[in-house]
Amino acid sequence: MTATIVALFLCPASRAPLTAVPRVQALANTGLEGDRHAKHGSRRQVLLMPTEILDQLGLEPGDVREQVTVRGLDLDALAAGTRLRVGGALLEVGIPCQPCERMNEIRPGLRGRFVSVVETGGFAVGDPFVVEPGPDA
Repeated sequence: MTATIVALFLCPASRAPLTAVPRVQALANTGLEGDRHAKHGSRRQVLLMPTEILDQLGLEPGDVREQVTVRGLDLDALAAGTRLRVGGALLEVGIPCQPCERMNEIRPGLRGRFVSVVETGGFAVGDPFVVEPGPDA
């Protein structure tokens, strides 16, 4: 199965409702344009969440406040530094998202995976992911 984007969300402000969008613009070393988490140099630029985990827990895309919901991509199996090509952007797998107060409100112990933006570019719902080795591979 090809890994694909199922849903995209932007968060305009802290605890504000997420806005579902069909397409985003990823900005190198920053995050997603228009998202409150987009901060230059942050290791927590974009949160990915697999639908497989959401389905197991009876949750819907966006319930965890992730920016990108994916299908067919085992995020836990990817080593830090692995690169993901999606649309015109290149993302790099970073640290696992440790359960925080906000996620624990939804489900205790719930976590996703952070990625950073290596190359600026746009991507959309339905776009496939291509896994590439990291720069040290």
